[in-house]
Amino acid sequence: MPLSDHEQKMLDQMEQALAAEDPKFASQMQGSGLAALQRRRWLVGAVGALAGLGLVIVGISTTMWVGAIGFALMVAAVAFAATPPRKARLGVVQQDGGVAPKAGRGRKKSSLLDRLDERWERRENNW
Repeated sequence: MPLSDHEQKMLDQMEQALAAEDPKFASQMQGSGLAALQRRRWLVGAVGALAGLGLVIVGISTTMWVGAIGFALMVAAVAFAATPPRKARLGVVQQDGGVAPKAGRGRKKSSLLDRLDERWERRENNW
């Protein structure tokens, strides 16, 4: 039986509060989901590499372009399997029940001039 929207929202808030309170425990609880995701990535990578190898073999007897496409597929599949899956970005639960992203995450990278300008403004405000 699926959860209602309110129950799902409350569950998400409890998960994020737990992650903010005890990040080590929260990461251990997420580990099984990440392991399954990594296994799926390895499976997709292996199937892609085998399909690419098949195209390389077909390309040997037909045209060079089929072999080149097969090689590119093999490289892409191995790169996909070798990269770790992205972790979900957890937020911080606010007083009103909303979720804000963690500090330092989700910000755009600022240029050197922007950072220097921010430092200058902080110095001006502290004097």
